[in-house]
Amino acid sequence: MLVHGIPKLMKVINGDFTFPNPLSVGPEASLILTVFAEFICALFILLGYRTRIASIPLMITMLVAAFIHHWADDFATKEKALLYFGIYLALFFIGSGKYSLDNALDSKS
Repeated sequence: MLVHGIPKLMKVINGDFTFPNPLSVGPEASLILTVFAEFICALFILLGYRTRIASIPLMITMLVAAFIHHWADDFATKEKALLYFGIYLALFFIGSGKYSLDNALDSKS
């Protein structure tokens, strides 16, 4: 997800807030919410920090991508977003695992 989030983060840094508005919250808010999910939450999952909570915005983003942004497209186009949704759903239920910041921080307390 970082591959998708980094270019969007660069748009925010450069002040370019042109972005689709699939949830009718405004293009600026849509872009910032997407950057939060695709960059911040993806980074948290990569580090294994608050994985279950971080997977929720990513699941929402993937559902918006599949069923709102790509609504008129064929299933093959929606398939990748749905696959990622399934992975984030599994991470939500399974958690971050043995080699994660969550595990390291929980074992110290």
